Amino acid sequence: MKRYFILLLLISTVFITNAKAQTVNDSSAIKQAAMDYIEGWYEGNAGRMERALHPELAKRAIFTDPKSGRSNLNQMSAMTLVQYTRYGGGNKTPVDEQQKDYFLLDIFQNTACAKIIAKDWVDYLQLGKYNGEWKIINVLWEMKKK
Repeated sequence: MKRYFILLLLISTVFITNAKAQTVNDSSAIKQAAMDYIEGWYEGNAGRMERALHPELAKRAIFTDPKSGRSNLNQMSAMTLVQYTRYGGGNKTPVDEQQKDYFLLDIFQNTACAKIIAKDWVDYLQLGKYNGEWKIINVLWEMKKK
């Protein structure tokens, strides 16, 4: 009985250690995708932006018309975001004004949620592990109030 307990304890320890290592590796890769996204934007680096995004990304924001009070859903694809980045993105933002605060909100197996606070907006990123790489699949964002 004692041998089975020791064997079970060893197997559990190996499993837990591997799971923690995977979480650390995933956390690092998720942060890298988020930083490629926001730093790529500020640098006007389309390659970094493209590396961060799943090709079927949906980036959305809700804007409300102050006159009518009606809301509109603004949508952008990965291709559009990469093109905006290629044409300069946020590279006119002075380096000392480039806010890029990152928060990992949650990881569950092959999905994750993160938050980026930028100079003028806040992004909520949904990421997925796609072909072994963490990619941003959805972004819901909102402009900061002036």
